Amino acid sequence: MLRRSSVAVTRYPSLATRHPQVVKVLISLTDVEPAVRLNAELERSGVETAVVSPLDDVRGAIRREKPDVIVMTGALIDPQNVALVREMLWEGVAVVGLADVRDPEIDDRLHTIGYAEVYAKPIVPDEIADAIRRLLDRRRLASLTGLIGQSEGIREVLVKVEQIAPVSSTVLVEGESGTGKELVARAIHRLGPRRNKPFIAVNVGALPDTLLESELFGHEKGAFTGAAERRIGRFELAHTGTLFLDEIGDVPLATQVKLLRALEEREITRVGGVQNIPVDVRVVAATNNPLRQGVEEGRFRSDLYYRLNVLSIYLPPLRERREDIPILVRQFITQLSKQHDRPFKGISPEALDMLVQYAWPGNVRELRNLVESMVVLAPGREIGPADIPRQIREGGSARFLPVHVGPAVRERAGVEGRELEFIVRSLVELKLQVEELRRQVGDERDAREALSRAAERALGIPINVMGDTLGSASVPAALGSGQNAAWPAEVSSPVPFGGGGIEPRDQPSPAISVTIQPGMGMAAIERAAIEAALRETRGNRRKAAELLGIGERTLYRKLRDYQLLVDTSALD
Repeated sequence: MLRRSSVAVTRYPSLATRHPQVVKVLISLTDVEPAVRLNAELERSGVETAVVSPLDDVRGAIRREKPDVIVMTGALIDPQNVALVREMLWEGVAVVGLADVRDPEIDDRLHTIGYAEVYAKPIVPDEIADAIRRLLDRRRLASLTGLIGQSEGIREVLVKVEQIAPVSSTVLVEGESGTGKELVARAIHRLGPRRNKPFIAVNVGALPDTLLESELFGHEKGAFTGAAERRIGRFELAHTGTLFLDEIGDVPLATQVKLLRALEEREITRVGGVQNIPVDVRVVAATNNPLRQGVEEGRFRSDLYYRLNVLSIYLPPLRERREDIPILVRQFITQLSKQHDRPFKGISPEALDMLVQYAWPGNVRELRNLVESMVVLAPGREIGPADIPRQIREGGSARFLPVHVGPAVRERAGVEGRELEFIVRSLVELKLQVEELRRQVGDERDAREALSRAAERALGIPINVMGDTLGSASVPAALGSGQNAAWPAEVSSPVPFGGGGIEPRDQPSPAISVTIQPGMGMAAIERAAIEAALRETRGNRRKAAELLGIGERTLYRKLRDYQLLVDTSALD
């Protein structure tokens, strides 16, 4: 029985009717049968196609007219095709691959290379054509909204944005700081019927409690000290348009009551006024802390929560959609290089992998800021691992944890309350950093003690683990009665780590050996021992750590510190 290609069945209204555009698809003729059938199906659906033989100049065809999508019908891991895929990533062209077999590991590798989608042969042309159209719809929607990525989380967000945009219901957007909540709000406004009306954004968490009500609803002349004239509030300014309320969870309880009435009655009353003013506003609210938790803690009204949470969108943090990081990096580099008029030599695969593995507590905002610093301060060559900030290289994640403050802090209103909460969070974070530092110091001490014990067994002398070098006065005496009291020109001595002394005595045969030479410090001995252990275990890091008598995480850190790359072919 023929196996059908794996194509996602999620469907949502096409953007083609609202954003007409001639779609151009370039199909490689590596595998003739699927290329011809797919070409015929796409042409029947009104897509402009071109079939290019591998013997032709593919890059020449692309230079003549850049396509929207390239379909590789075979040889997906051919070096020339891989180079083309990576080049197209910078050009913003999606590449779809038709693989000979379905293998999750191979598919993951192809996605890492840069293929936007991979489908298994034998193909069903109409399904592949639908998948290509959905891919193009997502890319157009991403260009309209600025929400870039191909992870499942971002796809769900894009689908919801397009479904929610045409209606006028209130929307609640939840997600950590820096994930792009305002982008979602602007996308909903831009794709909806209010696109030509005002979009007013206000960060309610940044406004003092005494001014928040006036900012939202306005005030009449003489309403309070300093109110020299009438002021129009944000609700009135956003009339017939969209009002974006960021950090909605920070609104004080007294203002929450008036905000609820404005949403329910569709009218407001200015501070110091008596007249009810009707307003036609679509409200999109956002928060970086779950509002339901605020309701449970009594900090947020449940009735306002349910009024805001008519439609909801959750923006996943960057660490939950790591496959989007390379795409974002390339997009930011392209944008920022042009913005700052700075040529950028590129980023190495090793450095890019470090960015993918980092936790990104600041999410997309933090990533963009880092890319901008790399573009501006680029060293005139390709960015490598050594150019990445140390915190990212070491996988650190200095971030505030979700600390829940008690009533003593919550009851302090206004700026003072926020300052107290910041202090509490800072103290908790400082405690975590101290504990992490203690752990690192302990791991370092354990590693040095293990290595020094092995050296002591080998040389028969005591070694101070806190020192950086071996004592030159005591070492010659341990070399045997036939040695002079000074270092010889060169001393070679096998040092079995985890095995025993130079003479086995009651220990098993030495597992590994290193050469200790005059002037070698502990760092040099550590490096030599690690290299010997990796050579003995043919690059197996877990076995090498066991052989050295240290933890596997400690070994990983030593490999990074000494910039040792494990290549088993080089260890033979």
